[in-house]
Formats: sequence, structure tokens, C-alpha cells
Amino acid sequence: MEQLWAQFDRVVIFDTETTGIEFGKDRIIELGAVSLENGVETDQLNVLIRLPEGEHLPPFITELTGITDLQLMAEGVEQAEAVEAFCRLLEGAQRPLLVAYNAQFDLNFLYHFLKPYGRVDVLRAPQFLDALTVYRDRRDYPHKLSDAIEAYGLGNAAVNNHRAVDDARATVLLLEKMAQEKDDLTRYIDLFGTHPKYGVSGRPISSVTYRSQPYQCTLPLYERP
Repeated sequence: MEQLWAQFDRVVIFDTETTGIEFGKDRIIELGAVSLENGVETDQLNVLIRLPEGEHLPPFITELTGITDLQLMAEGVEQAEAVEAFCRLLEGAQRPLLVAYNAQFDLNFLYHFLKPYGRVDVLRAPQFLDALTVYRDRRDYPHKLSDAIEAYGLGNAAVNNHRAVDDARATVLLLEKMAQEKDDLTRYIDLFGTHPKYGVSGRPISSVTYRSQPYQCTLPLYERP
């Protein structure tokens, strides 16, 4: 990943767990992130976020993640505290990069997470990398994070259990493996693949170029028209 370290002074890989998939309606309940500088982990974030009074987790989310209402109440922090903790990961970086697996999903949720506290400004400095877009160019369908972990033989090192910080760390390992295979990750900066039928999901990001990405790519996305 030498090209990434040469281009960015800080790389923050993050993941969210949410109450559903509707941006602006569903909420982030867990936020995990790993901050790297020149390939070395310098900070991390692993927080549960309480729901507003009277709101409860859908049962299928508890089944998927193992997170319960009681756990959120006992171990969670208020959203404002989580917002400031996330912002600190990016503060002071001159050339930051934000990375996620299926970044369009996580960045849309992050926008609505930050907006009530006037902290959307923290998303202006970073550029963005979607690890899912890279993986779609490397392997045929299916394309879940668990599929990527298996495809690159990371099962003994990476944990994919639908918990945010574990998935963020798994994405770090995945990026390293994909860079060893072909060190072209910088070609995917601010370039997101979209569903060939449904297009962009959620709010488009102004700095990102979107291109339709078939499930079986014959050319890297950055070489497609």
C-alpha cells in the first residue's frame, strides 16, 4: 500500500452498525474505526451509541449483531460524544483518506450522524475509498465482506461478525492483501462502483465519480468509460 502512504498522511478505515438501511431514518448504533499513519495504527474507535428514549432495536438487528437494548443502555454513549470522538480521528490530518467496505452506505449514514451536531464539515477534507468497489473488480459475485475475507484466506486473522471495529480491522487486512495482489488502490480514490440496475444508493457525494459496475468486470472500473 505504498502509494496510499505516499499520497495520504492519515488513513481512517471505519464501519457502522445501524438499526436498518434507510438513510436519515435509521440510526447508527455502533461506530468502529482504525486510524493509520504510514501503515502503523495510531488510534482506534469502538463505541456503542444509545438510542433516543423510547426507541428500541429491531429484533433482526439484535439477531444479526448480538447488540441488545440493555447493552446499548449499559455500555453506550450519547450520540454527541460519539460524533466528537469520530471527528478527533480526522483532526490535524492534512491529507486524510476515509475508507469503508461499501463506503456509499456508511458515508450516507455518517453524514446524517454528524449533521445534527454541525460536524458535516469534517467530511470536506478527506478523499474516499470504497474497498467493495476494488473487490468487485478482483472477484466475481458474491461480494460480502465475509466473501472477501474467505477469498483472500484471511479467516484466521480477520473477524467478520457484524461488529463495527472488527469489520474495520478486517477491511484493513483486506486492503493489504488486495494491494499485494495489485497495487492500484489509488486509482479507486473517489471512484465508486454502482449497481448496474439501480444506480447510486442514497445521497450522491459531490466529490465522488460513480460508474456502473457489473458483477463480472472485464476491465478495472477506472478504465471503463
